[in-house]
Amino acid sequence: MPDVSFDNLFLVVLVGAAAPLALGFAPRLRLPSVVLELVAGIVLGPAVLGWLEVDLPVQVLSLIGLAFLLFLSGLEIDARRLKGALLRGAVLGYLLTLAIGVPIGLTLDAAGWVSTPVLVVIALSATSLGLVVPVLKDAGQSDSRVGQSAILAATVADFAAIVLLSLLFSASDGSTGSRLSLLGLFVLLVAVTGLVVSRAGRAMRLGEVLVMLQDTTAEIRVRFAVVLLIAFTALAERVGLESILGAFLAGVVVGMVDRDSTSHPDFRTKLEAIGFGFLIPVFFVSSGARLDLQGLLDQPSALLRVPVFLLALLVMRGLPALLQLRALGRRSSVAVALLQATSLPFIVAAVQIGIELDRISPVTGAAMVTAGLLSVLIFPLVALGLLRSPAPPVAVPEPLDRDPATRITR
Repeated sequence: MPDVSFDNLFLVVLVGAAAPLALGFAPRLRLPSVVLELVAGIVLGPAVLGWLEVDLPVQVLSLIGLAFLLFLSGLEIDARRLKGALLRGAVLGYLLTLAIGVPIGLTLDAAGWVSTPVLVVIALSATSLGLVVPVLKDAGQSDSRVGQSAILAATVADFAAIVLLSLLFSASDGSTGSRLSLLGLFVLLVAVTGLVVSRAGRAMRLGEVLVMLQDTTAEIRVRFAVVLLIAFTALAERVGLESILGAFLAGVVVGMVDRDSTSHPDFRTKLEAIGFGFLIPVFFVSSGARLDLQGLLDQPSALLRVPVFLLALLVMRGLPALLQLRALGRRSSVAVALLQATSLPFIVAAVQIGIELDRISPVTGAAMVTAGLLSVLIFPLVALGLLRSPAPPVAVPEPLDRDPATRITR
């Protein structure tokens, strides 16, 4: 057996368990546990205490955790909602995001902060769908026009950003045109696979067997979902695309096949338990440990990049929400703008890819991730306050006077 230690992995999973527990003792602190996981990884990693090293077991589980994060993001997408005026507004908003991002990226390039402005623009163009939906649910707005606008905008932004990142910045050789052809072939294979899986699931005999095995130790639905995740991820790498695209589309396919969940209501809960309960915290804690915080602190000029990236994120994703000012109103439009500018998981993933390809320096990557952290800390809280309507005044009934002569004229 190879000489492998699980000491670092133990520390990582311990942080993964302690972060949500700590937040559970402070329910008024509306903070995603991912923030504490990243911060804990920074503190325990080489940048501060030096207790945590991202060794082989942590690296492997972190990679699977990233795939599972994108898989669950794809699972959040409801293809039935992708239609109508809201969809057109979401697509137009994302195109406006890219249009605003181009001069911002060129300005950062001219300042010497980035070497590949397109990668930075794509990294800042996404919205964290998994963080936006809970905020809207807390505000009771997830099914309203405001909520649907924000959810559709986040869905389009996540999907488009992943596709663009895979097309333009894949680790494999080849031109963008060849990657585009491969992308078309890959999507076709995914669609055919999804159709086959959907038809097979409707077969009466197979359906009975799946229902019989789904809540036993076989956990057959979960196993098949993992098969699709790994298959699509491996297929994406084999055809020269980023593995995150395969993981994301696997989630989309599973979500479309799992439309009618009456016979298996716990299926998605089980998948989330695997991801959020184990694998995804490993990815975020290890990402924090890899963050070059020392490079930011050693260079005051580099530290200034954090508010600049945060402002760029707000401008690129927030301004397009103002297109719906007339339909949603000023207060709701500002709330949607803040929610659209909330992004962290995709920034972390894009930064890691950029650093591996030598397209982003570790210092710039640390500044971008820190800006994403601040967006998660600030924007959802402000948006939640805007979406929560003030409580209506309680009407106090007037006392009933039996004698009309004693009534007070008001």
